[in-house]
Amino acid sequence: MSQHIRIPVCIIGAGPGGAATALFLAKVGIESIIVDKASFPRDKICGDALSGKVVEVLNRYDPKLVEGLDSGKAFLPSWGVVFVAPNQESLSVPFRKDYASRNGKETAPGFIARRMDFDYFMVEEVKKRKEVKLLENTAITGFEKTPEGYRLRAAGSDLIIDTQLVIACDGAHSRFAKEEGGIQVEKDHYCAGLRVYYENVKGMHEGNFIELHFLKELLPGYFWIFPLPNGGANVGLGMRSDYVSKHKINLKEQLTTILEEYPAFRERFKDARQVDEIRGYGLPLGSKKRPISGDHFMLVGDAASLIDPFTGEGIGNAVMSGMLAAQQAAVCLQQNDFTATTMQAYDTAVYRRLWPELRLSYRMQQLVNYPWLFNFVVRKANRNKVLRETISVMFEDIDLRDRLRKPSFYFKLLFSN
Repeated sequence: MSQHIRIPVCIIGAGPGGAATALFLAKVGIESIIVDKASFPRDKICGDALSGKVVEVLNRYDPKLVEGLDSGKAFLPSWGVVFVAPNQESLSVPFRKDYASRNGKETAPGFIARRMDFDYFMVEEVKKRKEVKLLENTAITGFEKTPEGYRLRAAGSDLIIDTQLVIACDGAHSRFAKEEGGIQVEKDHYCAGLRVYYENVKGMHEGNFIELHFLKELLPGYFWIFPLPNGGANVGLGMRSDYVSKHKINLKEQLTTILEEYPAFRERFKDARQVDEIRGYGLPLGSKKRPISGDHFMLVGDAASLIDPFTGEGIGNAVMSGMLAAQQAAVCLQQNDFTATTMQAYDTAVYRRLWPELRLSYRMQQLVNYPWLFNFVVRKANRNKVLRETISVMFEDIDLRDRLRKPSFYFKLLFSN
């Protein structure tokens, strides 16, 4: 028996971007349906870091969600990042300048959690909302434009969904984003990544700082170690796809070589145990502006190619764009206007919020092509308290962070104490 659903908004993908979109729609009383090909909880290959943007967006929906992260055993509070320059000198940068004086009662500026746990956390919140219908194990394989919006069909069933607005949140390989949104893979704006989970990795920072190692072999990419709850670690590396293709790099071999040949890693992983297989994935980088909406549709998160080109952050930009998509959907429904011209306000809102950071990150990605400059900044920061505090504040203030791309910043470094 066929199932025919008519609903104002259909969200494809129930990951962080899709869940955030549905929650913010529900908050203003708008009904939606989310369809996802998977059943939750499910794994998703990712770096697993939840940035300050995630905390900001969840606070705007309901501060109790952040309290849930803070108290949940599956979520590890993270207070900073360690940058390791190509010459192996490290720089520890807290996300807040007052990190040293914290009293243990503050909510951390960021968290780390396996995507299986965070996505399930978000989906469980979605299930509490009567305004949202969630269909798991449902893959949308057909979509056709109609005078009222879109008609979607699911694989292996007679399900038909008629909707005025499609919001595609189904990740880097979104078929809808490719066929309807015109999003194409561009290797110089795309990253190839690997992830593997370990237990008992030594030498983690007491504040659960994430580690970004800018090794000469990986530039303009990096190797990472992110601590996880219960003594786990997310270990991986990422490199821009055009470099991988040009130099015919085998990333799996590269990961193994790094762990075996770098003395610091060899010691730290001596008693560690690999607990799953090495898995690869693609990251569509937000290093160029693209149209992310059109007649009766919007693209969110990885489907919109919004991953930070320097840090690889995707979850924060996904939930932020999901919130903005929900706001635009409310306007469209109120005005009964889903034209591309009206939808353009979504593109404007997303890039107003994210483009300064994405553009800067792209320039920072290019900066690491000059190892000597990266080595110099790290060495100088380790010897200059004011500079260290300035870099720390840059995580919260995009205007200050913008100084890193200006030649005058480095000129001043040369002549500072």
